[in-house]
Amino acid sequence: MSQHSRFALVTGTNRGIGLEVARQLAQSEFEVIMTSRDQAAGEAATARLRAEGCTVHHHSLELTDSDAVQALIETISEHFGGVDVLVNSAGVFLDSSGPTETHGSSVFDLTSATLDRTLAVNLYGPLKLCQGLVPLMRQRGYGRIVNVSSGMGQLNDMAGGFAAYRISKTALNALTRIVAAETVDSSILVNAVCPGWVKTDMGGPHATRSTEEAAEGIVWAATLPDDGPTGGFFRDGQSIPW
Repeated sequence: MSQHSRFALVTGTNRGIGLEVARQLAQSEFEVIMTSRDQAAGEAATARLRAEGCTVHHHSLELTDSDAVQALIETISEHFGGVDVLVNSAGVFLDSSGPTETHGSSVFDLTSATLDRTLAVNLYGPLKLCQGLVPLMRQRGYGRIVNVSSGMGQLNDMAGGFAAYRISKTALNALTRIVAAETVDSSILVNAVCPGWVKTDMGGPHATRSTEEAAEGIVWAATLPDDGPTGGFFRDGQSIPW
């Protein structure tokens, strides 16, 4: 059993926003469980943070594999007694800029394979983790859940193109509201955060924000005080429309 008192699980930590969120949480005295689909890349990222003095662990995780998710939850329960923070950062963007055999940017080119894979990672993965970890948070009497969403999922400003990604993030926002409503009687706060357009492999080199800037808003939501908001959608700590 670890001697640390606060634990965080962050998915998709082998690079980009997830890695920076793990770093900032570890620097805030959390013991961080880092997950990634790519074991070698995940272990390398974990080694980088350990070299910086962070207390972190790596677990390989294929979010589309229910058995793998359940095995991780059981490991967390056994070794840590649960987690205080869950950051659902892992995600995929499979829409292309034009029609191909398997996926396309337009909803009229969207295939079920692309949509199914996108939802499996961007929606079902976070759902399964919430289902498994919220009971442990209830036992601990504390919890913070942050779903890393996107402005592309806002109904308020919905547009065409990139249909699978948009649909998945709108659904993730709905999940955020549902989990928040069903934990309102507890000390668990559940929110969605849009990190903005970030310089990552997904965001591309022309994006306007650094991973450090993007992570700050996520870490803010992950470390809210007990009287903080729940069931909200935020960017840089400011509420934005659904």
